[in-house]
Amino acid sequence: MSLKIEDHKNSKRVKVIKIPEEDLDRLIFPFKKHSITSLEYKPFTRFTIAKSLDELFKNELSTQLNKVLNDRNSGTAIIEPEINNNKFDKEFLVKLSTSLAYLVGTPNFDSMSGKYYARFEVKHVDQSDSYLRKAYNNLDLHTDGTYVKEKTDWLIMTKMEEQNVSGGESVILHLDDWEYLEDLSKDPIGRQNFIWSSPKSKNVDYKVEHPVFSNDEKGKPIISYIDQFPEPKNMQQGLFLQKLSDALEESKNKIVFPLPVGSTIFSNNYFWLHGRKAFKEHSGLSRELLRIRGTFFH
Repeated sequence: MSLKIEDHKNSKRVKVIKIPEEDLDRLIFPFKKHSITSLEYKPFTRFTIAKSLDELFKNELSTQLNKVLNDRNSGTAIIEPEINNNKFDKEFLVKLSTSLAYLVGTPNFDSMSGKYYARFEVKHVDQSDSYLRKAYNNLDLHTDGTYVKEKTDWLIMTKMEEQNVSGGESVILHLDDWEYLEDLSKDPIGRQNFIWSSPKSKNVDYKVEHPVFSNDEKGKPIISYIDQFPEPKNMQQGLFLQKLSDALEESKNKIVFPLPVGSTIFSNNYFWLHGRKAFKEHSGLSRELLRIRGTFFH
């Protein structure tokens, strides 16, 4: 099948890859050969199902995904599989997300789940220690991997399921479209080392130090930031983080859109920030997401 890539209606930086139902049907058999347990315990099986997905598009999908994700002018792909019936269940979505990841790189170990991926729910009632599951608060713009030693080049977020949901739209921002990039990326405070920690649910028992802003190999600014995890050492750092947070949330260039169930956001983690709008309150609210993050093949 020929691969069709379109610009997202809200931004030419974001590319949309739609996978029709008849193509997904061709993945059912190769995916069923490998159970979720097999994928978790035998990493080479993840490459096998990734190859099955790539061959569906004459090995063009891996080429195009790597091109999009590494291109500073784009850097985000949204994969929209046509899943309108029960034959494409959550297990299928785990395998599809896994396949996408292994076409571009190797996932990091996710300490929160103890696997190469994490699944988590957002519910009406929440007792967690992270904004990740706070349904009625905005999840402000951030990048992933700020509190771990491993590099985090890219991020996958797949919407597995949702019920009784209103609001909760995805929010993303390309660093080069941010009105305050020049000012804040050149501020010497943002180039200092900050201490980054994490709540107990992340299962990471150490802290790391790194600046908010650094430069890529071409000298362009990249960012590593989330509002909940830095521990400012002094007044200067604290006030810089407040200024940064306000400037990100006030941006007029944020891209806001609903993500269809079954769809995946696949983003470069250095120059794209992501977040989520608050949900409207509903006692039966439920959403499940899958996350994979990792590094590019070298």
